[in-house]
Amino acid sequence: MHTRTLGPFQVSAIGLGCMSFSMGYGPADDEESAGLLHAALDAGYSFLDTASMYGGGHNESLIGASLKQRRQEYVLASKCGFSKDETGKPVVNGRPEVLKKQCEDSLKRLQTEVIDLYYLHRLDPKVPVEESVGGLADLIRAGKIRSLGLSEISTTTLRRAQAEHPVTAVQSEYSLWSRTPETSLLAACAELGVAFVPFSPLGRGFLTGKAQDVTYLTKDDVRCTNARPRFEPEAFAANSKLLQPFAELAKQQGCTLAQLALAWVLAQKNPQGAATLIPIPGTKHLDYLLENAGAGDIQLSSSTVAALNELINETTVQGQRYTSALMASMDSESDRLAPTN
Repeated sequence: MHTRTLGPFQVSAIGLGCMSFSMGYGPADDEESAGLLHAALDAGYSFLDTASMYGGGHNESLIGASLKQRRQEYVLASKCGFSKDETGKPVVNGRPEVLKKQCEDSLKRLQTEVIDLYYLHRLDPKVPVEESVGGLADLIRAGKIRSLGLSEISTTTLRRAQAEHPVTAVQSEYSLWSRTPETSLLAACAELGVAFVPFSPLGRGFLTGKAQDVTYLTKDDVRCTNARPRFEPEAFAANSKLLQPFAELAKQQGCTLAQLALAWVLAQKNPQGAATLIPIPGTKHLDYLLENAGAGDIQLSSSTVAALNELINETTVQGQRYTSALMASMDSESDRLAPTN
């Protein structure tokens, strides 16, 4: 796999999102997950993404126990400031002292002395982003982390954070069917020299075309809740009609649907310059892991990119990314309402 620049690091053009080993997409087996982590490094993945929230620390512990002897082979990203209380309700806390305590806990679980890239997982509306970033900057000076990032934030928040301390990367959902970052965030990242890390680049599995309905989803699958309207049966059925012409385009490229979706992300540019995009698809299956890695070798013509843009976008897809209430609570979604220049 070729590499891309992530701040001070060179990483594989496609990283591995590790959340599904611990939560979100049905049960996972720790032994199998450990084997997949090793297979990922063997296949050329050198960028692993986790968070303290994933499985209440389980995900970090799994990576730490599984890859302790191979720590020098990959760039490690984790996140702080987002957790769940004893009832399972999400809690956002961006106070510097909380972030520092969470970092110490993460370092122990990950069995490492330093985290390469440490994100603020969600913006705390009660804490100025400058204060949260200042706390992360303290961790850099203390040698606990090497660089800092932000997750699911708006362009305005990025600029405020960058004025406090250089930001290495911004992570947000981005794929053919989730285009909010195109409003202004990708351009801002390019302008500021900040890498952009798309999570769910396969549309939470939809763009792989491997499921034609939602009956396969288990009750503990995040797509099974009413927080994701695109996976409601009626919307999913309507959206699935896009997959046939999408498959035709993949056939023309000699690749799978998943590879085409990832190649599209890797091909993205904007008028202000090319922000470095490093998608982090997740999977619990070795075949899919290797399939995703192959997307890095696919070069799409401008005409193919244009055809994909016309076929699948937020105007051709039925249903919002999240419910209106949840979207309104997210800082990243505020870009939709902000005036553009």
